[in-house]
Amino acid sequence: MLLLDEATSALDVLVAAQILALFAKLQRERRLSILCITHDLALARQLCHRVAVLDAGKIVESGPTDAVIRNPQHPVTQRLVRASGG
Repeated sequence: MLLLDEATSALDVLVAAQILALFAKLQRERRLSILCITHDLALARQLCHRVAVLDAGKIVESGPTDAVIRNPQHPVTQRLVRASGG
């Protein structure tokens, strides 16, 4: 298991894309599980199969990444989606 905490937040776009490609390759080839902590929904959509949204340390919404981002139910999730331009 690999734990990522805002893994691409301080990187330029090109380097971030290369890092995400490496993570995706590791997932495929090594069957590696990745727990990714991020506010970046584009990163979550690209890298994560499932997502959990936290508010004050509690999970307020979870499910398949695309489903949660396409149809956010909780106000915190809705704000994250709006802030990401989605």
